[in-house]
Amino acid sequence: MKAVRYREYGDSTVLVLEEIPTPRPGPGQVLVKVTATSFNPADAMLRAGYLSELLPLELPHVPGVDVCGTVVALGPGVSGWAEGAQVAAFLPLNADGASAEYVLAPAEDLAPLPRGVDPVDAAALPGVGLTAWQALFEHGGLTAGQRVLVNGAGGAVGAYAVQYAHQVGAEVSATAGPRSAERIRGYGADQVIDYTATPVAEAAKGPFDVVVNLVPTTPEDTDALAELVADGGVFVTATTPPTAGPGREVRVVRMAVRSDAAQLTELLQRAAARTLRIHVTDRRPLTELAAVHAEADRGALTGKTVITP
Repeated sequence: MKAVRYREYGDSTVLVLEEIPTPRPGPGQVLVKVTATSFNPADAMLRAGYLSELLPLELPHVPGVDVCGTVVALGPGVSGWAEGAQVAAFLPLNADGASAEYVLAPAEDLAPLPRGVDPVDAAALPGVGLTAWQALFEHGGLTAGQRVLVNGAGGAVGAYAVQYAHQVGAEVSATAGPRSAERIRGYGADQVIDYTATPVAEAAKGPFDVVVNLVPTTPEDTDALAELVADGGVFVTATTPPTAGPGREVRVVRMAVRSDAAQLTELLQRAAARTLRIHVTDRRPLTELAAVHAEADRGALTGKTVITP
C-alpha cells in the first residue's frame, strides 16, 4: 500500500511517500481502508520531535490521527463490527496513522459513520471535535445559562466549541479574526471579539463561568485570560497554562484530548442531523501531505485540511 512516513524527526522534508506492506489486524484491531484523514497541529509536533519524550514513536512512523473509512478485516476477538462498515475514529497518537491507503485501528475507538455525513469531510471531525467537547463539558462542566469565553474560536477546535456551547444554552463570547468572524457568529456566538483590533482581556465582557483557551498565548496574556474567570469558575487550556493559580477558587485544567467512541458517535449523529456543521477549508491528495506540513510550519495553513489517498 502507499503511505507517507518519516524515518527521523525533522521538518516537512522528512515526509516520504513509500510503498509498504499492508498491515494485518491483531487482537482487538480492525483494518480500515482509508477514505480520508486530516491534518492536525499535533501531527507536525510529533514529526518535529517536540513530543518525543512524552510520546516516543517507533520509527518509521505514519502520521494522521483522524480517519474515516471502511472496515475491510477484523482481528481476533473483535465483535460488533463487520467488513464493509463505514467508520470514523481518533487514533492513538503514538501508533501508525491514517496517511496511507490502510490503517489499523483499535475496535473500541471506532464510531459508525451515519448516512448524511460526507465520508471525506467527516475525517475533519474526530480530534478537534472531541477536544472541544471534552474541554467544555468534561473539564469545564458547562451548563445552560452559564457564560463561556472561547479564545481561538476561528480555529478548528474553537468553531466546534462555539456550536456546542450555544446548543447547550450558554452565553457565548468568542475570539476570531475578520476572516472567520461571520462564520463564528453564524455558529451561535453572542459576542465575537476581533483579537486583531483589541487585546482579548480588555474587550471580553467578563466574568465568565468557563474560559477555554485554544491559542498559544504569552504568560502575561494567559494570566489575563485566567483573571476573566468568575470566582469558583474553570479555566481550561489546551495550550499555555497560567504562571500561577488565579486563586478565588478558580480551577485550572490543562487538558489533552482522548479517544472516545461514544462521544464521537454523538457528534457524527449531530452532523448527520445538520445540527453540527463540519467546516473544511481544503481537500488535498496524499501526495501533497509534505506540502501541507510545510505550509503549517510557516503559518500559512488555515482552517481544516482533509487528505485523501
